[in-house]
Amino acid sequence: MAGMLVLVGQEFARLQAQGSDKAAAFSPQQVAFFEKQVQPLLRQHCWKCHGDDPGKLRGGLDLRTRHAILQGGDSGPAVDLRQPDKSLLLQAVHYKDEHIRMPPKGKLSEAEIAILEKWVKDGLPVPADRLGGGVARSPGGHDAEEAKKYWAYQPVRRPAIPAVRNTSWVRTPIDAFILARLEERGLHPVAPADKVTLIRRAYFDLLGLPPTPEQIDAFVQDTSPQAWEKLIDQLLASPHYGEKWGRHWLDVVRYAETNGFERDGPKPFVWRYRDYVIRSFNDDKPYDRFILEQLAGDELPGYQPDAIIATGFYRLGIWDDEPADPQQALYDHYDDILTTVGQAFLGMTINCARCHEHKADPIPQADYYRLLAFFREIRPFSQTRDVRSPNNLTDISPPEVRAKYEAEWRQRQARLAEIRQRMTAIEDAAIRQLPAEDQRAAEGPDRPKVVAKVIPRLTGANKQEYEALRKERSDLERRRAPEGQELALSVNNCWVPPPPTHVLIRGSPHAPGKAVQPGWPQVFGLPDPVIPSPPPGARTSGRRTVLARWIASPDNPLTARVLVNRIWQYHFGRGIVPTANDFGKLGEPPSHPDLLDWLAAEFVQPTTPDPSRPWAVPGPPWTIKRLHKLIMMSQVYQLSSRGDPDNLRRDPANVYLWRFNMRRLTGEEIRDAMLAVSGQLNLKMYGPSVYPKLPPEVLAGQSVPGQGWPTSPPEEGNRRSIYVHVKRSLRVPILVGFDQPDPDSSCPVRYVTTVPTQALGLLNGEFTQEQAAAFARRLQREVPGDLPAQIRRAIRLTTGRQPSEEEVQADLRFLQRLMADHQLDAATALTRYCLLCLNTNEFVYID
Repeated sequence: MAGMLVLVGQEFARLQAQGSDKAAAFSPQQVAFFEKQVQPLLRQHCWKCHGDDPGKLRGGLDLRTRHAILQGGDSGPAVDLRQPDKSLLLQAVHYKDEHIRMPPKGKLSEAEIAILEKWVKDGLPVPADRLGGGVARSPGGHDAEEAKKYWAYQPVRRPAIPAVRNTSWVRTPIDAFILARLEERGLHPVAPADKVTLIRRAYFDLLGLPPTPEQIDAFVQDTSPQAWEKLIDQLLASPHYGEKWGRHWLDVVRYAETNGFERDGPKPFVWRYRDYVIRSFNDDKPYDRFILEQLAGDELPGYQPDAIIATGFYRLGIWDDEPADPQQALYDHYDDILTTVGQAFLGMTINCARCHEHKADPIPQADYYRLLAFFREIRPFSQTRDVRSPNNLTDISPPEVRAKYEAEWRQRQARLAEIRQRMTAIEDAAIRQLPAEDQRAAEGPDRPKVVAKVIPRLTGANKQEYEALRKERSDLERRRAPEGQELALSVNNCWVPPPPTHVLIRGSPHAPGKAVQPGWPQVFGLPDPVIPSPPPGARTSGRRTVLARWIASPDNPLTARVLVNRIWQYHFGRGIVPTANDFGKLGEPPSHPDLLDWLAAEFVQPTTPDPSRPWAVPGPPWTIKRLHKLIMMSQVYQLSSRGDPDNLRRDPANVYLWRFNMRRLTGEEIRDAMLAVSGQLNLKMYGPSVYPKLPPEVLAGQSVPGQGWPTSPPEEGNRRSIYVHVKRSLRVPILVGFDQPDPDSSCPVRYVTTVPTQALGLLNGEFTQEQAAAFARRLQREVPGDLPAQIRRAIRLTTGRQPSEEEVQADLRFLQRLMADHQLDAATALTRYCLLCLNTNEFVYID
């Protein structure tokens, strides 16, 4: 059939329900009918695009064999043997749908259509050489049974802890899994790191801040066997833990505080979502609850402000407030949600099935839209002058505050109605003085023009009253919420019942295909979800709660694996599965599959500590702090980062973790560490975002120069980087320069770049220069008049270690040369030296 036959997607289960491709033998008369009537028609009109060149099948559809026709193309089976009249092949040739018309260059004759109808209703009789066959496949061409055997779709199991030769090295099951793979490959772990290295590693890993010299000394001097465990517990209890690990989650969920596109408008109160994430990590909220709140917090019973705030997750993506194609923008919005949910929670690239079957994973296009149907009730983000816009904001104030605000709002609306009525009366009286033609115009859409003409002519009391009313109206419309009211950017005012969801042909919202209901990816082999009908007056459909509970179920094979892999990655620099957002066939396989499953099983069903299992960490299921401690108590985590020639030759990428991976600090860690050592860091937590000072040349790049970045007072601007306003079109140089991710999409891994602008920015950047000066002032305050002591203090603050005397003397000579050769005073020379300390590898890297 000339052109592309694009068929609406159907689940693979339909194909199985239709029975075997190789049906009972057809009669000689039926076969003769095919050979004399059907085959010539297919050869003339169809096979050019759907069979002659198997490598270039249009729409993925092959019409040469019975098996291929039943298997279908990109969007599903071409013939439904149970309901022949509804077969999409017949719909296409009948031109019943303007989007599915085949052949595209002209409709078949009625006689030709009748031939195809008879053939389809007879069950597609063909000779033996046209039966085709093979294993059952999904519409995308995946072997259905083989797809279910893929490692990521298998149930999580708890593998046995492997036996190793060097048993004395093993402290936890993690060590046994790692050592077993090392021994298999003739590798061996290097020596453990020293205590100064360990405390600095732990502080940056858990808090994102450097330890003070005093904290380092206390740890080094604690020689008890429990010193390391006590340090971990102390750091996990710190409120700054949530700031560090909350930032990791914000990367994954594409957090930003503006909408992108030309105007890059604000997302009001979105910072509450950021604070919610920080609190959730600090509270060690179980991950299954964390999922439930973000996906369906507005559907949970009772007054739960945090759960409402959590649904701000849906509002974090980009949004075009003036799209050229509103329908396309709407489905782009849903795609952003489904993409992020699939990658963040499941490690599935579901988005690859938006326009066609997934090319690598067993995700038919219909599965994409069945999953999208869970979110179809969500109204898109909108911007209006009224902050009460029900699409965007929810009042999360205590009930008594909400009642007060509602009463005030009703009074305000009543007064506004009175004002509008009185202003209209004054306008009407003035219009009656105009010619009849103008009076008639005022009765239609041109009324505003007529009013604009007559208002300047008002005099006396009418003029005074009208101007007073107009001012009062403006004041009332601009009036802010009463003190104590709290608004959160969230999901609200959903479409109930949700609009129907259709498979969109080639992903176009203007080409809707078959309607689908919410459902699970077919690869999991689950029955369709049961979604109770919402009660009358419900504000949501309940669909998202059903989805969230499936994702957060211990039986879901992906959720726990994906999360423990992320935690592992952030500790070691590389995930057990390096592609943290893609556990599919386009991703990389796990380097330690048994360890991944053991961690996932332990995360969901913790081992109870007892004398035979001293490594076990007590705590409830799904808690992340317990996972941190389990990892950090292992020997593997405490290894040195030093090289070993033999190991380097066998495993140069350190895939099997024979040493710890040195890593560079993130942009946020570099900025926060500079503020910490300079004494400028403001540790205030939570609240609206801050706007640190930016260079003029950066501000000049705004879409509307001079707007959108109201610089905060210096003390506020020196808060931790997680509180810095995230504006999509205007990025903070030191953060983006050191690989802060683009917030337009989920970021599973911050790939570390090395470019000249990083060195130039650290040496010459305005922020670094200011922190170097503040650092020098701190040294002069703490050890006044003693240059060698100031050098020692500077090295300890920036690296954590005690400098050698030779190092102190060398740096002292450097300072003296600065003063002698460049005629610098002591304070300026010390500032230059502090700038040097902030540029050392020891400062910006951790071992």
